[in-house]
Amino acid sequence: MNDFLANIADLLVYRPDAPMLFSSGTFWLLFLLFLPIYSVLSRYRLGQQAFVVAFSLYFYYKCSGWFVGLLAATSMVDWLLSHAIARSRRRGAKRLLVALSLTCSLGVLAVFKYANFALWNWAAIVHGNFHPLDIILPVGISFYTFQSVSYIIDVYRGRVASTATWLHYAFYLTFFPALVAGPIVRADRFLPQVTSPHRPNAAEIWAGLWLIILGVVKKAVIADYIAGYNDLIFDSPGAYTGFETLMGIAGYTMQIYCDFSGYSDMAIGLAAIMGFRLEPNFNFPYKARNLTDFWHRWHISLSTWLRDYVYIPLGGNRRGRVLTYVNLMATMLIGGLWHGAAWRFVFWGGMHGLGLVVHKALRRRLERVPDTWAVRAVNWLITTAFVALLWVYFRADSWESAATLIASVFTRFSPQHIVPFVQTRLLWIALMGVIITAHALPTRFWAAAQRWFVAAPWVVKWLIFVAVVQITVQLAGTDVAPFIYFQF
Repeated sequence: MNDFLANIADLLVYRPDAPMLFSSGTFWLLFLLFLPIYSVLSRYRLGQQAFVVAFSLYFYYKCSGWFVGLLAATSMVDWLLSHAIARSRRRGAKRLLVALSLTCSLGVLAVFKYANFALWNWAAIVHGNFHPLDIILPVGISFYTFQSVSYIIDVYRGRVASTATWLHYAFYLTFFPALVAGPIVRADRFLPQVTSPHRPNAAEIWAGLWLIILGVVKKAVIADYIAGYNDLIFDSPGAYTGFETLMGIAGYTMQIYCDFSGYSDMAIGLAAIMGFRLEPNFNFPYKARNLTDFWHRWHISLSTWLRDYVYIPLGGNRRGRVLTYVNLMATMLIGGLWHGAAWRFVFWGGMHGLGLVVHKALRRRLERVPDTWAVRAVNWLITTAFVALLWVYFRADSWESAATLIASVFTRFSPQHIVPFVQTRLLWIALMGVIITAHALPTRFWAAAQRWFVAAPWVVKWLIFVAVVQITVQLAGTDVAPFIYFQF
């Protein structure tokens, strides 16, 4: 009995070596316990909201330990300042309060995420010794900080009213499906759902389950399996042939998509089951035929956030061509730095910014080119190759590793390595083929597949669910792999 209670206690407390993930059995056990209580409380709105906030804070505790206190404090400070902004009648006072809020939110983010980066750069400038501070990055701090910033700015602009209670704001900021890795939730779209909750019907619940199944397949089946080979390539730059390195780069290109979009699918599906609508975060980004289209499809909640709270406030495209290009570059550099405290991420963002500038500068000329199949194919190939090569800087451990990997593709490539690779990596190739085929199919196919699943008999749904669980168990390693975007 004592051993049983000890195991339960171990399950409920935070373990730094095993944070709770959507793809873990612990989360699904807790969510299955959460759902009936959530449903019973639907008649008691205040009680249901308090229960969701409590569960969300506990979920974050299981992900990031006692940093849950930082999240709770952030929500309280935001709520108090938003009320002060709403009550203030003087524009100067409002701006001062907004500045105070942004200083608090972005200051905390800067300390945890960028302090060592800043100290390292300062030491390099003054030729001093650099001793990294022992700082642990709270999980998901970049995501909920951006939500906090957008809420305060929207209250200042009058786009949303400050929430009547702290509970409503805490519900928005800590909502567990989107808390640690997005999508970045916008207050003007989510808060009305908090104050006027929607009870999901059967079709919406089944549609949510469909998204969860897709997310599990993307993350736990495809991304986690192909990551094994990709890690070999990136952990030993130059140790493999050009073709093997190219496959590792292509593999990571698909891995990061499946990993992150899989999380987003699960988050949106969980929210749908609870009666909430989160905006889509991915729209088959590797179908894009130019970089502008890619950023309309990739991490949509971040790209639209950067557009609305960075690019447009800087002036957008309203101040002439040159300043438009400067604003684009500045926005993408900030987007790169948001992803990580390293110059490689800044370079990654800057190169995407440069690509967007080039596309915008040439758009009118490109529109005069005949829209033939060959032209579309060339545009797609250039866009995909550009994106894939830049992912190398996103994944590699250093500038030298990234340069070695890219050089290997162009200097050590030989077709004779194709056949041995195919013979030894059949399952890896098959899973890569699955996600490539998924992109190649028309978007309407997936909409039709969802409608079919929703309308299918429960026995069919159950068989699909069991099959996905079985495949996941068969391919899973000894540990549940964390989501890539947890580090951001």
